[in-house]
Amino acid sequence: MKIVSLFDLLTFKKYQSPWWIQINTSIPKCIYFFGPFDNAREAKFFQDGYVEDLLQEKALGITVEIKKMKPKNLTIFEE
Repeated sequence: MKIVSLFDLLTFKKYQSPWWIQINTSIPKCIYFFGPFDNAREAKFFQDGYVEDLLQEKALGITVEIKKMKPKNLTIFEE
């Protein structure tokens, strides 16, 4: 049995790509990133709340993707 130190676990997690929710809207034409999450299941659990917020803001053409990544910006406004 291999013993893994807390340091090893923290270092491993630090270098793993975290899970993010990417939400694209056509009006306004934006890309939003929400996260990070430890796994896809956790991201899926929270995605409806983010979509609901965008619907209340009258966003249209909403699509959602859950993926491993490290976004450089949390919101991208496209023109």
